[in-house]
Amino acid sequence: MTDAFGDVRAADILAFHDRAIGIAGWSRHAPEHAEGVWRWIEANHRCNTLLWDEEDLARRRDVADAEIAGNKRAIDRYNQLRNDAIERIDEALLARLDGITPAPDAWHNSETAGAMIDRLSILALKMHHMGLAASRDDADDAHRSTCLQKVARLALQRDDLASCLDTLLARAQQGQAFWRVYRQFKMYNDETLNPYLVQRRR
Repeated sequence: MTDAFGDVRAADILAFHDRAIGIAGWSRHAPEHAEGVWRWIEANHRCNTLLWDEEDLARRRDVADAEIAGNKRAIDRYNQLRNDAIERIDEALLARLDGITPAPDAWHNSETAGAMIDRLSILALKMHHMGLAASRDDADDAHRSTCLQKVARLALQRDDLASCLDTLLARAQQGQAFWRVYRQFKMYNDETLNPYLVQRRR
């Protein structure tokens, strides 16, 4: 059987996440991938990176409220794009399973492959920023030790999740597992569903 997911091994995704984060300002660079599932893996990681920066800025207390409002709106926008990318990842991966019928006793994974890839992206960001916190010039030994312990715990969590992703994809290809695209239906971003936005339009 042809390997439908040979180009989306978890190890390749982890390597991409780490490499991208290591490039200064990469989230503002032109996309590397123009099509296919990697376009959306990259878009998801970019949105998570931009979200991280905006979340940090939104916690400031030494700027005008208008700046924080700008951060909150950016968070809202990037989060919507992030969720859109998760759905596109799932659609692209499931398209590769066209023609494969899950067995009657196939495992129904409650978390989608796209959601798992999203979590891997977030874990990469947590590890990166926790590592930066551990290497701060003003950090004492206790702070460094605590941060490094957290990096190790995050790395274990990421390795576990990466293994689960590979297992899901392999078993889905064999008809032994499946997942569905779960639509987020973010009502607060929809001017026809958010009651305050509907009222404003009226």
